[in-house]
Amino acid sequence: MENLLQVGVISSTHGLKGEVKVFPTTDDVRRFKDLKEVLLDTGSEKLALEIESVRFFKQFAIVKFKGCDDISHVEKYKGKSLLVTRENAVALEEGEYFIADLIGIQAISQDGALKGRVKDVITTGANDVYEILLEDGRVLLLPAIKECVLGVDLEEGVMKIRLLEGLLE
Repeated sequence: MENLLQVGVISSTHGLKGEVKVFPTTDDVRRFKDLKEVLLDTGSEKLALEIESVRFFKQFAIVKFKGCDDISHVEKYKGKSLLVTRENAVALEEGEYFIADLIGIQAISQDGALKGRVKDVITTGANDVYEILLEDGRVLLLPAIKECVLGVDLEEGVMKIRLLEGLLE
């Protein structure tokens, strides 16, 4: 399991005083109000940044980091990911999982005839969809609903699935 989880990506600077516009990769953008610190993934290192203030504009969080007081401090961070440790992640309800934990686990149909690996999770308005690369090379787009996902065991790395009629056609 990943210890670091992405909560957003810096999309651009905002104004001249060191604020950045963050595209949230978390379910609730308001979650940034509760964060005290994030890790900035520069590609070569992870920098701890203390959050000084947060406000919201449309679907974005406008974040000001302590010590970053003008645009020149933050311009180089465009496109970089903001991470939190698992300890600072939001608490999940039963049956909820972090996307990072689902990527790569094995998906097996209830009869054992169909096997594959979760390649991606597609977020839609109604429910997530799991993109599963099957052993025979086909791709299965499986709705993340209780009728299709019978159970997930992260420790074993297995998702038990049921195929509804028409999903593989």
